[in-house]
Amino acid sequence: MTNFPLLTQLPGASRLILGCMGLGGGWNQEPVGEAELRKAREAVEAALSVGITLFDHADIYTHGKAEQVFGTLLSESPSLRDRLLLQSKCGIRFADEAGPGRYDLSAWYIERSVEASLQRLRTDRLDLLLLHRPDPLVDVHELAESLSRLHRSGKVRCFGVSNMHAAQLAWLQSACSLPLAVNQLEMSLLRLDWLEAGTTFNDGAQGRVDAWAGTLEHCQRQGVQLQAWGALAQGRWREHAVAGTLQTMAARLELVPETLLVAWLLRHPSCIQPVIGSTDPARIRACAAALDVQLSREDWYALYVAARGRPLP
Repeated sequence: MTNFPLLTQLPGASRLILGCMGLGGGWNQEPVGEAELRKAREAVEAALSVGITLFDHADIYTHGKAEQVFGTLLSESPSLRDRLLLQSKCGIRFADEAGPGRYDLSAWYIERSVEASLQRLRTDRLDLLLLHRPDPLVDVHELAESLSRLHRSGKVRCFGVSNMHAAQLAWLQSACSLPLAVNQLEMSLLRLDWLEAGTTFNDGAQGRVDAWAGTLEHCQRQGVQLQAWGALAQGRWREHAVAGTLQTMAARLELVPETLLVAWLLRHPSCIQPVIGSTDPARIRACAAALDVQLSREDWYALYVAARGRPLP
C-alpha cells in the first residue's frame, strides 16, 4: 500500500470504493421508500464488512436521492459517520428553464452544490470533492479561490477531478494552492483507451487515443490517485468477446468474473482505485476478494488481448 497516493491526504481510505449511483431508486422525483433504505443499508453494511471505507457520490445521482438515502442512514446511526469517508462530485447541471444540460465549475455553483450535498448527506463535511466534468468556461483562478474557501470553512478536506486528461489537470493545479488528489476516469477491461494510448503509440494501424496521452504518467508522477469508475464495465462483459476468456480463467482460479475484473485493474502499477458500482452485497464481497488475488503477467495479458479482440501490434 506504500504506492497508494490517496493515503497521504486521506488516511483510512480503502483501496476499493463503493459507488453509490445505484442508491435512492430511479432517476426521477419519486420519494425514497423503505425498500430503497433497506437496499442502501445492506450495501453499506456489506462494504464496511470487507474493509471498504470510501463511498462515492455525486450531487446528480438519482437526482440527489442517492445522497439523501445515505444521509438517512447516517442520521439513524450517528457513529457511522466516523467509520467511513465520503466523496461527492459536482459540476454537471441537467437541462432546466435556464438552459440545456451543461457543465458549471463557477464558484457560485460549486459552493451551492457542496451546501446541498452536505444537507442531503446530513453531515458537516465532505472528505473529498471531485469536479465532475471539465467546464470549457471555467475561470481557474475563480475556481481556486472557491476551493480554498470550502477548505478553510472545513466543509471539504481534499479535492480532485473526474474525467480530465493530464493537460486539464495540470492547468487547474497551476492555479490551485491545494493539491488535486484524485482523477476519476472510466477504466475497465472493456474501456481500454487508457492502455491503448501507450501500447499502440506509433502504430499507425490503430485508432487514435491521443487525448489520453500522458495522463497515467502525469498522475503517477504528481502523486494523483487514479480512480476507476465503471470498473465492472456495467456488466457489459457478458455480451463481449472477452466473456469466454474471463469465465474460463475465473473458473481455473476458482473466482467469479467480478473478482477477476477488479483484480485485473489492481494489477496495473499505477495503483488504480476501482469504484464498485453495485448495491448487491454478494457482488460487493466478490469484488473485495480481488484484494487477495495477484494475477500473473500472462493472465493479465490474456485478458487484455481478448478484450482488444486482436493481437497487440
